[in-house]
Amino acid sequence: MINSSLAENNLKSENKNKAKKAILLVNLGTPNSTKASDVRKYLDEFLSDPRVIDINAVARFMLLKMIILPTRPRRVSKLYEKIWLKDGSPLLVYGKQVQEKLQAKLGDDYHVELAMRYGNPSLESTLNKFKGNAYDSIKVIPLFPQYASASTASVIEKVMDIVKSWQVIPSIDFKSYFYNDENYLNACAEVGKKYLTEKYDHTIFSFHGIPERHIKAGDESNYCQFGSCCETITEKNKLCYRAQCVQTAYKIAEKLNIDKKDFTISFQSRLGRTPWIKPYTDFKIKEMSEKGYKKLLVFAPSFVSDCLETSYEISVEYDELFKSYGGEKIQLVESLNNSEVWISALEKMISEKI
Repeated sequence: MINSSLAENNLKSENKNKAKKAILLVNLGTPNSTKASDVRKYLDEFLSDPRVIDINAVARFMLLKMIILPTRPRRVSKLYEKIWLKDGSPLLVYGKQVQEKLQAKLGDDYHVELAMRYGNPSLESTLNKFKGNAYDSIKVIPLFPQYASASTASVIEKVMDIVKSWQVIPSIDFKSYFYNDENYLNACAEVGKKYLTEKYDHTIFSFHGIPERHIKAGDESNYCQFGSCCETITEKNKLCYRAQCVQTAYKIAEKLNIDKKDFTISFQSRLGRTPWIKPYTDFKIKEMSEKGYKKLLVFAPSFVSDCLETSYEISVEYDELFKSYGGEKIQLVESLNNSEVWISALEKMISEKI
């Protein structure tokens, strides 16, 4: 049995060495465990990124070391305990399953790996598996459907910072966004359609929020008004996170025949006192209750894997909030996770000409 297992591992290693193309899937990250010490380490790395907290270095250090890290890890660790799976963090568990399924689907011409921007498996350790293997190319897919500086650009910057010291750098292709990819949209619709057999008063497409200043910092032409300008994609806003979110919701709703009057687009997970992109999901939930709505269906299309923001913030916090206003139920449409439609969508993205 041991010899058989050893032979199988050697064969897998040999096949990876024969692969012509490397695929790197990158998600945001997760602590190693639910312990407060591990959560603190993760938050320290995550929030130290100047693309995430984009204030001057001294102010960021003071905010992080004196306000956030002394108190927040203990509270967040308790939240992680509520969503942690038997084998670990949902983000990592589903990520590994996607990696394995995708590797099996693509075959020996590809070498597929999973990395996290923050935490483990780290970008550096994962990229080092590719180093020196003479791949024709490396395709990096940040697992964020909509482009944002704090997520997508941070991954791109970190990858380039790591490989700049390599003596041999293969062709590297980044999938900067896929909010408009038909296969991704079809996968979202496929996962969500089973919930439409039940009657809901309204549907919410809730996306992760970002500070308004993040969008304005990339708006060279001063085009963004955080409103009707997001109704269509133009040359001026094609990399605007809010506009891409709006278009994602429109496309999924169209595929599911949800009329425009029957859904709302909103943004969750804001922090601090500075303005974040609006409307806010919790405010919209209150509005829905005031209109007498009792049952809400919530999609979260900026997340390809369930995590704190879906499994806890929407399923628990927002559900409790809605009920406190007189509502009866918020039903989360789970993320793509390890679904076969998601694996197929990724396969088709990868098969595109680099």
